[in-house]
Amino acid sequence: MGNIIYKELHDFTSRQLEDLFLSVEWSSGHFPDKLVVAMKNFETVVSAWDGDKLVGLICAMDDGIMTAYVHYLLVRPDYQDKGIGRQLVARVKEYYKDYLRIVVVAYNKEIAFYENCGFKAADDASPMFITSLWT
Repeated sequence: MGNIIYKELHDFTSRQLEDLFLSVEWSSGHFPDKLVVAMKNFETVVSAWDGDKLVGLICAMDDGIMTAYVHYLLVRPDYQDKGIGRQLVARVKEYYKDYLRIVVVAYNKEIAFYENCGFKAADDASPMFITSLWT
């Protein structure tokens, strides 16, 4: 692994996104053409690169002034535990530093990671979904 470079861009190939999303077993990776369009539509996308290999990604959407929602945060398994995810979160937190709230829906096994990044689990709220995705 070389030096990780972080980029703010919205253009990816379907293959890059498919490889990254399926590396963490996310079912949305089976819809790479939809992911390409989604990346163009997110307000904020920060990606992590090892040379020309996409190794991590964070995406957020916002209302323009008060609340931002982190939708995707993923890092290839062989690049995890190297601070890449934490750096991606830090860049989103900096981008939205003047907002009143940054929201993330975390899978239970990832709660500790997000807490270490400064998020706090809500005592009075639960994520809810209408979805046909299986992960």
